[in-house]
Amino acid sequence: MTLDLKDPADLDLARRLATRADVVVESFRPGTIDRLGLGYDAIAATNPGVVYCSISAFGTGQRAAALPGYDLLLQAMSGLMSVTGESDGRPLKVGAALIDMICGLYASNAILAALHARATTGAGQRVHVSLMDSALAALLNQGSGFLNAGVVPGRLGNRHPSITPYETFRAADGDFAVACGNDTLFRRLCGAIGRPEVPDDARFATNAVRLENRDALGAELEAAFAGADAAEWVARLGAAGVPAGPINDVGEAFAFAEDLGLEPWVDVDGVRTVRSPMTLAGTPATVRRRPPRLGEHDGEIRTWLAED
Repeated sequence: MTLDLKDPADLDLARRLATRADVVVESFRPGTIDRLGLGYDAIAATNPGVVYCSISAFGTGQRAAALPGYDLLLQAMSGLMSVTGESDGRPLKVGAALIDMICGLYASNAILAALHARATTGAGQRVHVSLMDSALAALLNQGSGFLNAGVVPGRLGNRHPSITPYETFRAADGDFAVACGNDTLFRRLCGAIGRPEVPDDARFATNAVRLENRDALGAELEAAFAGADAAEWVARLGAAGVPAGPINDVGEAFAFAEDLGLEPWVDVDGVRTVRSPMTLAGTPATVRRRPPRLGEHDGEIRTWLAED
């Protein structure tokens, strides 16, 4: 439904909706929702069991409230772009709105936790998740390395900061990915490319020394990979038990998922949407409606809200 919150009648309907809801989610700039009379305190006064989730860009502090929350800015200001891209290139954003998605997942987890707590205590609570907090959490090992070792990481392209070879390589017809997570896998890799002597080289014997000599190792491996196409290497390495895969475009990725039997999308009334990645044996996730058109259910929701 659509509501004009500057219209007193629509604002009253919004309050009615919030006071009858199990969960309220809002993402206005801090302070806006309170000025509208739709803040947590106002709603909880008549709906004490409500789980009220506020999503902000940078938190609720005075300075944070003035900052706009766009995924590109969050990727830039959180440090994510500083570790994304080639070492000699410009910082890059991830090709999808990653921070928006991660923040939504944290918010949904927090809401579920609050609902679970309510089942025990009977009381609702306020939940707050910010895009900035979510972006910092998304740094994973890069953030931990800074917090615990003082290491400010830089861009490494497709390389991993602490494992090698764990990156993409160029074959005769294009790139593919290799993920050797330990010395055993590295030895299998070298055997599969016809270079079984490489792990005996003192520069490459362990992951620690391979990291120190990753440029030299990369040159050795790419010289070998130039002798065949990417698909052949993926097949050959896979047969040797070495994790490797093609770099699929979006269409190829969906086709690959279908080949694996994952059923990655669902059609609802002629609209295709990605199927939920969550599989629950007893209560399977379903998509019961297509995404609604703006205001499509205005009539029925307004009628429901008008009921005493």
